[in-house]
Amino acid sequence: MIDVEAAFMKRTIQVRISSGEHQYVAECLDLPIVTQAPTLDELAGNIREAIAVHLEGEDLSELGFASNPTVRATLV
Repeated sequence: MIDVEAAFMKRTIQVRISSGEHQYVAECLDLPIVTQAPTLDELAGNIREAIAVHLEGEDLSELGFASNPTVRATLV
């Protein structure tokens, strides 16, 4: 039997990255997270850390996410 609720859980956390004058800025579209860094490598680390801290101790299903969602970043 298919778990209908699990079928509608988000499996991806989407992040939009833009380039400012001196910093890259990442805005999470699914969670209230914004971070910035001077390089894309540092920004990737900041995104991972910010999402981990935000989700720490949370029940992902209550937030509408499947367990262990993928983070997808798009540079605009």
